[in-house]
Amino acid sequence: MTNRETRIAVVTGAGSGIGRAVAVELLGAGWAVALAGRRVETLEETAALVPGGDTLAVRTDVSRPEEVEALFAAVRDRFGRLDLLFNNAGTFGPGGVPVEELPYDAWRHVVDTNLNGAFLCAQAAYRQMKEQDPQGGRIINNGSVSAHTPRPHSVAYTATKHALTGLTKALSLDGRPYRIAVGQIDIGNAATDMTARMRRGVLQANGEVAVEPVMDVADVARTVRHMAELPLEANVQFATVLATTMPYVGRG
Repeated sequence: MTNRETRIAVVTGAGSGIGRAVAVELLGAGWAVALAGRRVETLEETAALVPGGDTLAVRTDVSRPEEVEALFAAVRDRFGRLDLLFNNAGTFGPGGVPVEELPYDAWRHVVDTNLNGAFLCAQAAYRQMKEQDPQGGRIINNGSVSAHTPRPHSVAYTATKHALTGLTKALSLDGRPYRIAVGQIDIGNAATDMTARMRRGVLQANGEVAVEPVMDVADVARTVRHMAELPLEANVQFATVLATTMPYVGRG
């Protein structure tokens, strides 16, 4: 059991990118963090970035209900309670594939990870937060600027991120009686492996290919930590954090 003064977080997709950056930020601030992801070795690499941090690495495919259940059972056994879920695990799927050529299996994979996985983790966190004493906690869903505006040839990713916004709103409403605060962070062009292509040039809405600016993923992590550390009486419902000059607002 961890000291009750220590806050407990679950971070999915913690082996790389935004998930890793958020886990490192929370660990550095004294949180205990359960690291969830498909590969234990990358989770252990994340843990090693904060020597002495209180971590638990759990191999988890968020699209599988039994693995999500095992993750939250492990968190309960190790830490006794849960204060935060950062619902981050996701995949873009096959990039640059036109709608008419997108295989159904690819569509299903993106939906299973980005939407079904987010629901399963939120449901498990919600149940634990409702039942624990003291009651309550916080869920932060990782949306995207694609929850507002699509890129060309991104139908599966865009559809799931729009759906995630509905999930956030519904959970936020349903969580009120149980002191469960739910918000969403919509991120644009944080510098990770997933966005490396931005610096090589990506297809724009007008058919041109253009290099796009990126921002330091640590700035995203600090924003998540700010949202996470608010008292449960306050909530950032939606936050958008993006590279300042990326072609998103207006006409680029």
